[in-house]
Amino acid sequence: MDQQPDIAAVRRYLLELQDRICAALEAEDGGGRFREDPWERPGGGGGRTRVLSEGRVFEQAGVNFSHVRGDQLPRAATAHRPELAGRRFQAMGVSLVIHPRNPYVPTSHANVRFFIAERDGEAPVWWFGGGFDLTPYYGFEEDCIHWHRTARAACEPFGEDVYPRFKRWCDEYFFLKHRNEPRGVGGLFFDDLNAWGFERSFAFMRSVGDHYLPAYLPIVQRRKGMPWGERERDFQLYRRGRYVEFNLVYDRGTLFGLQTGGRTESILMSLPPLVRWRYNWRPEPGTPEARLYEVFLKPRDWADEQA
Repeated sequence: MDQQPDIAAVRRYLLELQDRICAALEAEDGGGRFREDPWERPGGGGGRTRVLSEGRVFEQAGVNFSHVRGDQLPRAATAHRPELAGRRFQAMGVSLVIHPRNPYVPTSHANVRFFIAERDGEAPVWWFGGGFDLTPYYGFEEDCIHWHRTARAACEPFGEDVYPRFKRWCDEYFFLKHRNEPRGVGGLFFDDLNAWGFERSFAFMRSVGDHYLPAYLPIVQRRKGMPWGERERDFQLYRRGRYVEFNLVYDRGTLFGLQTGGRTESILMSLPPLVRWRYNWRPEPGTPEARLYEVFLKPRDWADEQA
């Protein structure tokens, strides 16, 4: 019989992870500080939202912790599992999005989360989910290779098939169908993870959370000092529009938060502070902007490539 889920242990880890990531990002920025907004949800639970705005390196960085509960799971959580409708639930997680100032530094996203749905007289149904993904504006092979090798390292203790499976899931999930293009260069994505039992599933979630900073910070350090101008900034703002489109149209976490009556400011902190749309724009052939589409916005086995 598998151990019952230790909700308190998951909560402790998530709060510590939020603290650790915020401290590392502040140190990397060298000037900006996170503002914290604790909040409570009328239906039960709450969280703490932390946002760093107008830093030296990060134009906006949001790192959220939330732990909400309610009497009935929302549609976003039961769309694939209608048998859970009507159960009371708890959901907790850390979710972050980093929008750097320098267009040569990629945007990054990560989250790790835990759900449990309960009904009197029945065994609880629980699962873990999460992952991390990278959205460059100007691509560098060595950055993509490092990102994916770190993602693979997070998965290796759990089996050889884990990284390829969750890498492919990420490629498929972070895809804008209406644009017929991926959001970025991928990473890891997993959801509904419970087949390994609580302890091993929890250990995997921790491994994903713990590998985010080693995956991202070396890329930031390599790119944050690169000179850039109006052209690069213009392209960054244009590509940020894809980020907005995905989060508002497809993202399950955004839909879940809005459907559960979560704090709107916290849910939408993932959106960039500045963005630009252009009608039917195409990059000029042979430019670095065109190379993003031709080389990087295509699924590749980055972890197996040589820098």
